[in-house]
Amino acid sequence: MSTFSVVIPSYNDADMLRECLRALAVQTRAPDEVIVVDNGSTDDTSAVARAAGARVVLEPERGVLHATAAGFDAAAGEIIGRLDADSRPLPDWVELVLARFDADPTTDAVTGSGTFYGCGAFWRFVGRRLYLGGFFLFVSVFIGRTPVFGSNFAMRREVWEDVRGRIHLDDPRAHDDLDISCVLDPDTGVDYDRDLLMPVSARPFATFAGFQRRASWAFHLLGVNLREIPWHTRVLAGAAGRRRRRKRQRAASGISPRSVPASRE
Repeated sequence: MSTFSVVIPSYNDADMLRECLRALAVQTRAPDEVIVVDNGSTDDTSAVARAAGARVVLEPERGVLHATAAGFDAAAGEIIGRLDADSRPLPDWVELVLARFDADPTTDAVTGSGTFYGCGAFWRFVGRRLYLGGFFLFVSVFIGRTPVFGSNFAMRREVWEDVRGRIHLDDPRAHDDLDISCVLDPDTGVDYDRDLLMPVSARPFATFAGFQRRASWAFHLLGVNLREIPWHTRVLAGAAGRRRRRKRQRAASGISPRSVPASRE
């Protein structure tokens, strides 16, 4: 089985981080390393991480894209997982993620959606069906491929090394998951697993101003990437990439069409 690193960017999220690390400590398949990227926190984020046995990487340049890049660069695993400090991975999260990669050599990244805690039934529905459901549907239409969700994804190390030079580190409004999704090579096999759900906090809905800021940054970053590679080019390249992946799946030793996990790619 592949080696697995988990990267968690954190900025002043010590309390939530503590719970995330507790959830990682009881995984049915323990990660080979956990890296917490302290993105200039003024609370005890680093102390909480070290107390839980995590490796701390300091990234003073503020911004989640900078923090994610620093963590991914430092990771030693063949597969690099990405969680947020408010993620609460279920006990079999690592095991399920690795099983997807080990079952299909053409799988380059795996992602799933989320469920929200800390809110009522109405906001749980809005969060999962409209907020995250809209993210996957809307972004996939615009970039011609399935995006990855920052609180719940993993990718092969070589995929990160390929996209590292194309992400927009100089853009202070860049979301890491959206930017990575936009710059992935068309041949990258991204699997969306409907069963790979991640509990995350409902803080995106805490204030309208915060929600509006997140949305404006997302539209901004989509615009940046679509100016570099137009929509129609992305869609055609994505379709061609999926066709080539299906050929690789058929040709892969020991992989038959029936044994390949279903994917939205």
